[in-house]
Amino acid sequence: MPNIRPISDLRNRFAEISKIVHEDREPVFLTKNGRGDMVVMSIEQYDRMRADAEIYVKLKEAEFEARASDARYGHAEVFDKLREQLTNEEV
Repeated sequence: MPNIRPISDLRNRFAEISKIVHEDREPVFLTKNGRGDMVVMSIEQYDRMRADAEIYVKLKEAEFEARASDARYGHAEVFDKLREQLTNEEV
C-alpha cells in the first residue's frame, strides 16, 4: 500500500520520511491540497529505477533492430563476441 502524506510532512516529519524511504525502501507520495504533487525516494531507489528504464529502452531498441533485420545470432556466438570485446577492453 503506498505511503501517502501531506507535503507539510516533508518539513515537519523529515526524519520519519527519510527512515521510510531508506529502511523500508518505499517511496513516499506527497500531496498538496489533496492532490498528488511529489514522490520522495532514496537515491538507491532512484538509481535502480533509472537502470530499469535504461534496460527497457535498450530492449526496445533491440526489438526494433530485430524487426528491421533478418540477421539472427545464437547465444554461443553472442557470448563469444562479448568475451572478445571484454578481453580487448582489458588490454
